[in-house]
Amino acid sequence: MLIRNVALFTSAAVLSTLPLAAHADDSLTIYNQDFAVVRETVPLNLTAGVNHVTFNDITYHVEPDSVILRDPAGKRTLNILEQNYRADPVSQDLMLSQFEGQTIDFQVTHGDKTEIIQGKIVRSGYITPNSDNSRNYRRYYEPQPPEDPSHKPIIEVDGKMQFGLPGTPLFPSLPNDSIFKPTLDWNIQSDQAGPLDAELGYITDGMNWTAAYNVIAPLTGEYVDLVGWVTIDNETGRTFSNATIKLMAGDFNKLRSQLTSYAATSISNDAGYGGQPQTSEKSFENAHLYTINHPTTLRDRETKQVEFMTVSHVHSRLVYVYDPMSMVLDGDDLRDDQVHLEPGFGEATSPKVLTMREIVNSEANHLGIPLPKGRMRFYRQDTDGQLQFTGENDIDHTAKDETIRIYTGNAFDLTGERKEADYNVDIHGHKAQESFAITLRNHKKTTATVQVVEHFYRTANWKITKSTAPYTKKDARTIEFTVDVPPGATKEVDYTAHYAW
Repeated sequence: MLIRNVALFTSAAVLSTLPLAAHADDSLTIYNQDFAVVRETVPLNLTAGVNHVTFNDITYHVEPDSVILRDPAGKRTLNILEQNYRADPVSQDLMLSQFEGQTIDFQVTHGDKTEIIQGKIVRSGYITPNSDNSRNYRRYYEPQPPEDPSHKPIIEVDGKMQFGLPGTPLFPSLPNDSIFKPTLDWNIQSDQAGPLDAELGYITDGMNWTAAYNVIAPLTGEYVDLVGWVTIDNETGRTFSNATIKLMAGDFNKLRSQLTSYAATSISNDAGYGGQPQTSEKSFENAHLYTINHPTTLRDRETKQVEFMTVSHVHSRLVYVYDPMSMVLDGDDLRDDQVHLEPGFGEATSPKVLTMREIVNSEANHLGIPLPKGRMRFYRQDTDGQLQFTGENDIDHTAKDETIRIYTGNAFDLTGERKEADYNVDIHGHKAQESFAITLRNHKKTTATVQVVEHFYRTANWKITKSTAPYTKKDARTIEFTVDVPPGATKEVDYTAHYAW
C-alpha cells in the first residue's frame, strides 16, 4: 500500500502527522516530450495563520518552482510563504559524510566468520548532487559515471590508511534531519482554520508516452487492419496508484535540461481486443488530449501499454518511387541565385526504387481521428497465413483528412538507372541544355507503377523542351513522371531541360 506522509507544524509545536492513502482522484497528464503534470489530493488540517507542513511523496524529478497548492473549491486562501526542497535522502554515502572525522564500527566477513573492526572516516568520498540542472537531475537516481578514484572514501584502520571501505559500516545513529525520500517543506498561510482537501499540482520530468501503430495486410490486396498502442514510461522514482491518466499530444515549448533515464525494468499490457475503446480523444487548444477510460496503476520504472484504437478495412496504397538524386541533394542549399555548371554534377545517383505506403486519415477510410506521432509497422500474411514484417518508419502528428506517406524500404525486384545523355553550356549566353535517360527495370511478375522524381538543381530558371512521357510539376524545382513498367520489362524515359540565368 502506498503511504503519503504529511506532517503539520506551527512555529511552536507539532500539531499532527497524517498518513495519506492513495486517492482515486489523483491524476496525471503525460506529455510526449518526457514530462508530466501531476495532480493529487492532500488532506490538511490547518490553523488560521502560518502552518509548517512537510510532504514527502513527490517524484524524484519534480520542478520545485512549478508547485501549485490550492483549495479546488475556491473557499480557502492558501499562500506558500516559503518552500524548501530537500533532495538528499539518507544513503550510505551521505551517512559516511556526516560521520567524517569520527571512528565507527565496520562489519567484516571472512568466509563463515564475521568480526567487528573500527575505522576512522578520513574522507567519505561523498559528492553532493550536481548543482547544474539541479531541478531535473538527481545524482542518487540517475546512472552514475565510472567511479573517480579521487572520490573513493579513505578509512584509517589500526593507524594505516586504505582506499575503500573495510567492510559494511555500522552507524551509531541516524541524524535528526534525515529524510528517506525527496521532501517539500512549506510555510503555509491559511485564512481559515479546519480540515481541507487541498489540490497539489507540479511538473515532473522522467515520464513519457509514445504511440505505435501495427498495420496488418492480408496475403493480397491493399485493405489493412490498423491497431494503435500507447506506451507509457514512468522513470520518476514514484508509483502512482489507481490514477486517472491523460495523454497530451502536441508540440509544446518546454525549457529543459538534458536527462539520462533508466531502461524500463518491467512491462505490463492493458490490451482490450474486442472490448470497448481504452482511450477517448478531444481537442485541447492547439493539441489533442487522450484519456485512458479507466483508473490504472503506474509503477516506478514500469512501461505500460494500452490499446487505443482498432480499425478494419483501411485502404493503404503501395507507391514505388524512383528519386535518384534524393541522396545527392540531401541537405544541399538550392538557392534561387545558385548555379551549378559542372558537367558531372549529380552523376552519383542511386539505383534503388523506394517502397512507400500511403494512408488517408479520413472518415471515408474508416479513420478520421488525430493520430499522435509514433512508429508505424507494417505486416503482411504469407501463403501459410503467418504475419511477416515488411517495414516501419515514424510518422509525425497527423491531423484528420491528412495523408500519411512513409518510406518502408527498397523494392527488391525494381531497379533504376539515370544517365546524362548530353550537356551543353554557353557561359557568355547564360544558358545551358541537358538531356537525361532514365531506365526502369521490372523483374516482378506484375506491372509496377513507378513515380520518377527529378530535381532541377543547376538553376531555378528552367523549362522542359522535350520529353518522351508526360510529367507533373510538383514545385519550383521538381517534376514527376508516372511510369507503368510491365512484368519482366524495361521502360525508358528521356527528357531535355533548358536552363538560363
